[in-house]
Amino acid sequence: MNVLLHTCCACCLLHPLERLRAEGHRVTSFYYDPNIHPASEYLARLESARSEAADSKVELIVPAYRPVEYFRAVSGREEREEDRCPWCYRLRLYATAERAREGGYDAFTTTLLVSPYQRHVDLKAVGEEVSRDTGVPFLYGDFRLGFAGAHEESRERGHYRQKYCGCLFSEADSLKKKLNRATDRQ
Repeated sequence: MNVLLHTCCACCLLHPLERLRAEGHRVTSFYYDPNIHPASEYLARLESARSEAADSKVELIVPAYRPVEYFRAVSGREEREEDRCPWCYRLRLYATAERAREGGYDAFTTTLLVSPYQRHVDLKAVGEEVSRDTGVPFLYGDFRLGFAGAHEESRERGHYRQKYCGCLFSEADSLKKKLNRATDRQ
């Protein structure tokens, strides 16, 4: 099967790419991440994804960076990740499925399924919704068992490794947790 793999970063690309290829799929990587903020973070992740794509000999498609699309999608849902994240998934998976349909791919999936920090149940539900709406099959795979190994391999390869999912709100949540831990120690 010819699969378009939504890719969030190089670290998370490693295991899904390996597994999909082992299952006999032809894979193309699709780096569509308007949620990543600031632009310097987006570019650091993109450069690392490009490097890994070259090393892994996988085609990488990179559409324009459009953070305004993300902010519109999550507007009014910023405060709680359980409200915000499904809309972010929806934005990125619709773009992936539409590109898959245009490009004649047999299915689409996402590297987000490798992270134990992502809302897995929501990802699966949104992927299935997008599939119904676009007519492109969503190839579901629970890639989380490969997370730790892929991150160790990523460290060894010198990939850029981020500290938050990418969005401004996630970065703020991460900072708030660090500040709370720091003040708890005093």
